[in-house]
Amino acid sequence: MNLQKVTFKNSEGKTLVGRLEMPADQHPHNYAIFAHCFTCNKNLLAVKNIGKALTANGFAVLRFDFTGLGESEGDFENTNFSGNIEDLIAAADYLEMEHQPPTLLIGHSLGGAAAIFAAAQIASIKAVATIGAPSNPVHVQHLFKSSIEEIESSGEAVVNLSGRDFTIKKQFLEDLQHKSLPSVAKNLRKPLLLLHSPQDDTVGIKNAEEIYIAAHHPKSFVSLDGADHLLMNKEDSRYVGKVIAGWSQRYMDIPQTTTLRTKYDVVASLDETDGFTTPMKVGNHFLTADEPLDVGGNDYGPSPYELVSAGLSACTAMTIQMYAKRKGWSVENVQVHTSYSKSHAQDCQDCETDSAKIDTFHREIRLTGNLDEKQKNRIMQIADKCPVHRTLHSQTQVITKLIT
Repeated sequence: MNLQKVTFKNSEGKTLVGRLEMPADQHPHNYAIFAHCFTCNKNLLAVKNIGKALTANGFAVLRFDFTGLGESEGDFENTNFSGNIEDLIAAADYLEMEHQPPTLLIGHSLGGAAAIFAAAQIASIKAVATIGAPSNPVHVQHLFKSSIEEIESSGEAVVNLSGRDFTIKKQFLEDLQHKSLPSVAKNLRKPLLLLHSPQDDTVGIKNAEEIYIAAHHPKSFVSLDGADHLLMNKEDSRYVGKVIAGWSQRYMDIPQTTTLRTKYDVVASLDETDGFTTPMKVGNHFLTADEPLDVGGNDYGPSPYELVSAGLSACTAMTIQMYAKRKGWSVENVQVHTSYSKSHAQDCQDCETDSAKIDTFHREIRLTGNLDEKQKNRIMQIADKCPVHRTLHSQTQVITKLIT
């Protein structure tokens, strides 16, 4: 996982704090922004799980704390729903300046309503997904309905939400009352995905119906049967992430990768602009080789020497299990740990020269099973007979020719 802490300013000059999660094995093809639920923050487990599902599908995901929440500056009591929308626009501006314009906007609960409003003002957004979103932002008033009279008369009230005290001011209520989500959804004209649970007792399923009816096609609805409003079950949030990733790619520009073909066992292909990140076809399988960050790579895949070490580890494990099965010995599991380095030859005369160093694979083997010492010793001898081990010790040649 490639997770970066980021900060940016909102329209009031307050610093908002977020986390930008990148794909582990590729450059992101698109950037997404996640708007968390009312009084929640960027670290809600459901938000993290949805982000991971998206990065696994090539998206970069920015999740951040709205003004006055989590790590972000500002006073929550002085914020309102319009401020959430402005924060989302500020997040989009940050991505456009530092990376690339966001194309996907995701919102949870009241964050879903804010996402629809913000998407209407962010030109780069190509698709919007909401989770348990209210059809009217004023819906959140029911969370503090016992305090509305006090808010109206005194201008503010302290409300306890999910075990935490928040000061809600009259301006917050007034701002909610001037926001019509159905009319915005009707004029949005961007692909919209609504995810909602029929069992949601915080924001009823009727809200999804009202937004769906108001919106124009393309629009989609997915029922999150059995899920609660906050997606506390990790399987529910992971499912949501996978659905959003799959649905949204229909509306995203995703670079097409060239399918590698070869009559040989392996082919590697590298463009001049790709640094060390090298797509490969290995047998019938596709993978990426790279170099670590500290030498200028992106660390999107194993290094060439790590691949050689992997071949030695795999071959050793296969050889040991094959031999044990033939002997009828119980080897429940074998682990082969291998790393590569250049080490000084034991009897070198001049250990300061490069020629005094030899390529060295350090290999450790762990055996699990009912084995006596004699059997273990024999297995260690067999490990040295694995085909890759023998190849590394033999005289080899590489015959190279230019393809024209």
